[in-house]
Amino acid sequence: MRTPLSIRARLIWGAFIVLLVFLAGAGWAVQQAYVDSVRAQRYARLQTTIYLLMAGAELNAQGTLVMPATLAEPRLSLPASGLYANIANLNKNEEWQSSSTLGLNPPFQRTQAPALWQFDTVTAPQAQHGATSGSARAYLAASYAVKWSVNDRAAPLVFSVLEDKAAFDLEVQAFERTLWSWLGGAGLLLLLTQTLLLRWALAPLSRMAREVQHIENGEQARVEGTYPDELAGLTHNLNGLMDQERARQTRYKDALDDLAHSLKTPLAALRASLDEPAELPGMVARQVDRMNDIVVHQLGRAGASGAARFAPQLVLAPVLNRIRDTLVKVYVDKPLVFALDCPLDLSWRMDEGDAFEMLGNVLDNAAKWAKSQVSVRLWVDGKRLHIRVGDDGPGFADPGAVLARRVRLDERVPGHGIGLAVVKDLVASHQGELKVSQSELGGAQIDIVLQSL
Repeated sequence: MRTPLSIRARLIWGAFIVLLVFLAGAGWAVQQAYVDSVRAQRYARLQTTIYLLMAGAELNAQGTLVMPATLAEPRLSLPASGLYANIANLNKNEEWQSSSTLGLNPPFQRTQAPALWQFDTVTAPQAQHGATSGSARAYLAASYAVKWSVNDRAAPLVFSVLEDKAAFDLEVQAFERTLWSWLGGAGLLLLLTQTLLLRWALAPLSRMAREVQHIENGEQARVEGTYPDELAGLTHNLNGLMDQERARQTRYKDALDDLAHSLKTPLAALRASLDEPAELPGMVARQVDRMNDIVVHQLGRAGASGAARFAPQLVLAPVLNRIRDTLVKVYVDKPLVFALDCPLDLSWRMDEGDAFEMLGNVLDNAAKWAKSQVSVRLWVDGKRLHIRVGDDGPGFADPGAVLARRVRLDERVPGHGIGLAVVKDLVASHQGELKVSQSELGGAQIDIVLQSL
């Protein structure tokens, strides 16, 4: 698979294409506007020349055209000057041409036109002064058809003026060269400036990439630089994700270390009981139960997801209802009443497994010791989730000892006796607090407060 272009390359190429299209469009528009302006200016000059011809034209008594020996426009008297004039007297079928047409046959307008004024570009073959026969020469043409009245007699005259288009083309070409040279230079300057601006704007991304590389190489533990607002959220979430993963790895390591350390004592007791066969069955049963408690507790610690910045919002009311329905079946021999106070839309960013583990252990502990009532209340205060579970049981004689690992308050109550210790580790993994106290119902009360990240 082909490696995609970098963001910098995409921006530079995108800016280059947009700039090229813009400059090409703007240059073409300016060029066309200039060409139209120069053409209109030259047509106006041709029109002025026709007015000069009209000022000198006369008809004699026979209706024959009479022109002065000299004209106000000197180019009309200079052969091959590039400016040529013609007057066609349609009644007499005669023509007058300026001295500049000597040896040439310009394509003059010689017929009466529907409109008075006509402006156009015409071409005609040229074959003089050593030019190749059949080569074309272009002219800017202006013509004016009028009925000339003298002594109550009218004669249709057509005034035509041609100007060699070469001078017009040279002027336009000079402007085009200047225009596109300046636009090209401006485009290169803008592209260079844009490249430097992009390099400056994308510098934080390059710096972040270097920091991530240092993290991968183990040279630093988190993103430490200060970044613009657009990247600040990303760096914050990235650091949070790394902290969460680091905490999870620490929990795994601690759980394995604790598991290995905790299993040493039961294994040593089993090894010592081999010398006393009579006590072996009872010792095996007790130590197996103890090892089972240890394994369950450490697996609960290691499996806790912890504070999940990127976990989806979990609606807690259905979780509570499922736990209550399960406990009702488990403690079917007790007339338990569960009072649940949790808004139906209350949600929290938490892994579903952690929610079941935390709430399930706390409610299970309350159901074990309750006589008939268990109360549960969940509410959100700002960025904190409060969980309060109470019962009408005997309560805690020593709250501090309750949260110690593998402590059982009454061997007669079935279960592992490690539920609250697991809850304590789960709450700690969510950067929360757990407190035990006396409930209004007379029994134990457990308060859990989880802090939003």
